[in-house]
Amino acid sequence: MPELPPPITVVGIGADGWPGLAVGSRAVLREAEVVVGGPRQLDLLPRDEVAAERVPWPSPLRPAVPGLLAAHAGRRTAVLASGDPMFYGIGRTLAETVGAERLRVLPHPSSVSYACARLGWPLEATEVVSLVGRPLDTLSLALHPGRRLLVLSADSATPAAVAGLLTARGYGTARLRVLEQLGAPAERHLDGPADGWPHPPGDPLNVIAVDLGDGPRTSLVPGLPDTAYESDGQLTKRHVRAATLATLAPSPGELLWDVGGGSGSIAIEWLRAHRDCRAVSVERDPVRAERIARNAAALGVPRLRVATGPAPAALAGLPAPDAVFIGGGLTAPGLLESCWAALRPGGRIVANTVTLESEALLTEWYRRHGGELVKLAVAHAVPVGGFTGWRQAMPVTQWSAVKPDAHAAEDRTTEARAAEARTSDNPLQENAS
Repeated sequence: MPELPPPITVVGIGADGWPGLAVGSRAVLREAEVVVGGPRQLDLLPRDEVAAERVPWPSPLRPAVPGLLAAHAGRRTAVLASGDPMFYGIGRTLAETVGAERLRVLPHPSSVSYACARLGWPLEATEVVSLVGRPLDTLSLALHPGRRLLVLSADSATPAAVAGLLTARGYGTARLRVLEQLGAPAERHLDGPADGWPHPPGDPLNVIAVDLGDGPRTSLVPGLPDTAYESDGQLTKRHVRAATLATLAPSPGELLWDVGGGSGSIAIEWLRAHRDCRAVSVERDPVRAERIARNAAALGVPRLRVATGPAPAALAGLPAPDAVFIGGGLTAPGLLESCWAALRPGGRIVANTVTLESEALLTEWYRRHGGELVKLAVAHAVPVGGFTGWRQAMPVTQWSAVKPDAHAAEDRTTEARAAEARTSDNPLQENAS
């Protein structure tokens, strides 16, 4: 049996460097033949204590990990990580690259633990948003009146950028506290309102504590007001949108195809359901595609991928979806067939239409694949002279189904053929009751 390679030890280190390390972490670094880390982290190790070869991470980091580790295979390797390696750290990348069984992780208190200790905030009740390698608009999803946030900064410019975004989103009175070099002798705290943030860029190693205070209220559940979206009228309206998202039933980690994106509302509210949800909005009109991206950023989900082009051609090469929503273009040749074929077994498909032609198509798919066929009708109260009456919106026909696995589909086809055969053998079968 071949001898297993030595494990890779991931050592968490704080801004206080070598003096703040536990005895076990120091011992690992003293015995290592290779130490890999960022230049700042490597500089924290005293050369008279750690004689190992020092290898800085290249940029971009993630693609380089397999090759760098392979180059030092068989040597005692330690990897430095800021704070807790498994909290927005290199630990996750390493576990996904070499396997968790190859890792030995020695955590250090994270910057979030230090920040909550300084502020007296309960860690479990404090939401954390990382802006390291993520768009600034990611923060927008976490903005709710009265909430407290800890923001992991990308660099020294992040505090001012956060203050600007908060002001633009209606949270200009929010209180910001920037905690620099947490745990180090040079630790420093800066304080001020978001509107008119008074401090110039400071240390790049910082965490931003945000007391949001008063500001606009945004619902967590699907069915945001139509006014939340920039639109040219191609928008799944609020009440139908809420019913559609309920039928799509988003779950963490799942991928949605939003075909015929319009204003992007279905994909955006799918992503807002959970930070691990994924979505692709497919829109043929480039102007609308750009508008979808703007809506996604404004509503805190800039991770929405927008594919510009006509479906079904634009679907080629996309990862297989867990759910599909078709909000437009149903009569395009091959669209429903392509979406159904790409859908994972157990996945959900939902299609909405207001036209008789598309309704006939959905009725046929309902006959072939089952599921549910419903009509959604919404009316709004409006002035009628000095009185009030109902104005009916166009009714929406919705077909939804769950794709069975191959065996279940084969059984269903067999049963359907047998039923057709029984009907053809007995022409009075339809009237037997």
